[in-house]
Amino acid sequence: MTLYVDTETTGLSANDEIIEIAIINDDGETLLNTLVKPTRHDYWPEAQAIHRISPKDVACAPTHDELRPTIRALLQDQEVVIYNKAYDSQYLGTELGAAKNVQCCMLLFAEHYGEWNCRYGNYQWQNLKKASQYVLHKWEGEAHRALSDTLATRAVWHYLTRPEVRQRIDALKNV
Repeated sequence: MTLYVDTETTGLSANDEIIEIAIINDDGETLLNTLVKPTRHDYWPEAQAIHRISPKDVACAPTHDELRPTIRALLQDQEVVIYNKAYDSQYLGTELGAAKNVQCCMLLFAEHYGEWNCRYGNYQWQNLKKASQYVLHKWEGEAHRALSDTLATRAVWHYLTRPEVRQRIDALKNV
């Protein structure tokens, strides 16, 4: 079974912490969708401006350490897809270690999109909003919230890996 994972965090560095996580399956069923109380950060104004998760929102949420066994059990021996694998892996490294395989949807979409980055010698990364628009995904909820982002990642992944989905969407785009 393929699972899709997304996190929202207190910032962008490896020292930041998860404050929301969602895991859905290939059918779009929510397996986990929870806020997470950080243990080392009291505020995160820059990140809050993007995902709108405040310290007050997470005050009564479980901590990441409390959630680790659940996350690990869900990911155990599963195929996992993350939009930006490198980013989320810095926060979920031990849990992702239980997965059968972890794929990066962003890198696969960048290759499909085909915009070459001469400076870095690879395909230009595209954000999830652009990728989801490309595959005609209709957002459920707000972007930069874990559950909405997993649903968008799933839509992009299905477009990239399922020929019948790609054919249907490409036909709609050509109308």
